[in-house]
Amino acid sequence: MRLIVLLLFSVFFVSLCPQPIFSNPIELDTLIRDGEGKLAVAVESSDRAIHALARRAFGLHGGFLLTTASNAAFVIKIEPSGGSSVLLSVGSGGTYVEQLRRNVPGRDLENAVLRACDLVVEATLRSKGFFAGRLAFVCKQRGISEIYTSDLLFNRVSPLTQDRSLVTGPKWSPDGKRLLYTTYYKTGFPDIYMIDLSSGQKTPIATFKGTNTGAAFSPDGRQIAMSLSGTGNSEIYISDSRGKNIRRLTTNKSLEASPSWSPDGRRVVYTSDAPGKPQLYEIPSSGGPARRIPTNISNYCSEPVWNPVDDSQIAFTAAVGGSFQIALYDAKTRSSEILTSGASSLEPAWLRDGRHLVFTQRNSGSTRLMLLDTVTKKVSALHKAGFGDASSASYVY
Repeated sequence: MRLIVLLLFSVFFVSLCPQPIFSNPIELDTLIRDGEGKLAVAVESSDRAIHALARRAFGLHGGFLLTTASNAAFVIKIEPSGGSSVLLSVGSGGTYVEQLRRNVPGRDLENAVLRACDLVVEATLRSKGFFAGRLAFVCKQRGISEIYTSDLLFNRVSPLTQDRSLVTGPKWSPDGKRLLYTTYYKTGFPDIYMIDLSSGQKTPIATFKGTNTGAAFSPDGRQIAMSLSGTGNSEIYISDSRGKNIRRLTTNKSLEASPSWSPDGRRVVYTSDAPGKPQLYEIPSSGGPARRIPTNISNYCSEPVWNPVDDSQIAFTAAVGGSFQIALYDAKTRSSEILTSGASSLEPAWLRDGRHLVFTQRNSGSTRLMLLDTVTKKVSALHKAGFGDASSASYVY
């Protein structure tokens, strides 16, 4: 049985910048498969590459059911429009009646296709599209680890560093122009550096005695939270965007690591072993008393990441039954849920819609980046197993 749901959405103009793409209010009758919770869509294009790319994108999402035009709520048509643009048309399934037509530009043709797919997500599911975003991650090939960048579908992958040394924890700036990471390059000890992607220039952010790790930009890009052990044990510190004016946020005898900012930048969640084993804590970013987060699901909770859309949710890594799994804490219910199963899953990173996570799957000694839909629990591989060991992803749009 089909459930007819009326969705009201806004249409914004698309540009090369990551901003909404439609401009005028439009009403469409959407058809969601009863019991499946998925929007039935058909994808059409005269261009084989565009057709395959769009189908792969919608197939990854978890909120769409790919079907034929006669059974679809919407028929999505994407055609090349010259250069790095595509023409997007959306109409009703069955007897096709066009309800939307937009020219969508991009950095290149592939990017334009993914932006068109994002536009459809925003229009139909009323959530942010994420297909046209970028990843930064650690890739180990032929025994050497470097920071790489890629589109979400791993069609355009390129190395960013040439340190030929252990590198960890890449984190994008909100504008996607800079990247923080920890490297053992030069000193042989973990230091935090920042890379300017336009110039390739590397700037030291934290090179203090001891370990310097876990650097993450605040949502407005003006501050950096990090874990430093210069005082003897790892504590959480905050600096400005250049690594200057550092102030200490935590002060205790336990080990603190993996800071992550709340969406409004007013709080920081982190891992502390104060209870004896790692658990999650939060603290005001301006300073003040810390509070343990009652995950109540495992005696080992680490690597927290705050949901960028819903500040009541924090994803994290939990030890479960001899392996690691991705878990989700909800402050509204003060409860946690295990989202993955099977092979060890760790290092979660939110996408911009607050629904999907990229995480590292560890299986038989190899690591691979996976996409998780936290609503349907759908898990999809982002790259082929033969690509090399990929881990520690960070996402930006």
